[in-house]
Amino acid sequence: MAVFSQALLITVAPNGAYKQRPDHPALPITTAELGQTAKLCLDAGAAMIHMHIRDAEGRHSLDVQGYRDAQQAVKAAVGDELIIQVTSEAARVYKAPEQIAMVTALKPEAVSVGLREVDQPEIGEAGLAQFFGWLAKERVMTQVIVYDVADLQRWQALRAQGVIPDAPWSLLFVLGRYSVGQTSEAKDLLPFVMAHTGQEPWSMCAFGAGEHACATTAVALGGHARVGFENNLLLNNGQVAPDNAALVRQIADSARVLGRSLYTAAQAREAFFLA
Repeated sequence: MAVFSQALLITVAPNGAYKQRPDHPALPITTAELGQTAKLCLDAGAAMIHMHIRDAEGRHSLDVQGYRDAQQAVKAAVGDELIIQVTSEAARVYKAPEQIAMVTALKPEAVSVGLREVDQPEIGEAGLAQFFGWLAKERVMTQVIVYDVADLQRWQALRAQGVIPDAPWSLLFVLGRYSVGQTSEAKDLLPFVMAHTGQEPWSMCAFGAGEHACATTAVALGGHARVGFENNLLLNNGQVAPDNAALVRQIADSARVLGRSLYTAAQAREAFFLA
């Protein structure tokens, strides 16, 4: 099982499920734009891209071919120098069986899975065991999203009961919710850290202008960070960021101040997946 490392994994979440071009002119919507953003963020210090795709009308999509096209565009821009993590997020559009079906059809290198989204009655613990067993068998680098301590405790219980098999899972602590004016604070991270009794490496994502302070706190506490336009458009000084790479660059600078090197994608694959 992978454990904490002095190196930092920076993930960029460049678009999300909800924001549209009027929110920011540099929000990447098309596959070509995702490729361009991937290259800029790689150069700024990211080792993984958390990728959403949109349909022809710009709406959240879990279309398998759409993901394949986006993966191809990112690989054309950066090769294997970024881990491509696809989202399985419902975003009030999809149900758990559809989310699971997308992941198993696509078989991505990496995926994020919201625990509460797939931990549904129609799936049941037998279905969870089957899905997470498949992820482990297929060696999909899986990040489990938890939105509060109750989610984290549910994950721990599923692990203890043997519903979730042993595998190199990682966790994402979400500091807040998608709501107008949501701004996370660094102290929001502490309940997760105190309740985390397992060995899974963890990252955090945060909302609004507090994103950078939260990410820096995670770096100081031995965690990892996800930043980007999905949750925040602002630099630490309150000004609108010119692009996603600027947000990546900020946390890369914090890591250097705190004495943590940055993972490359190859190093992160080894630490989070093969260890």
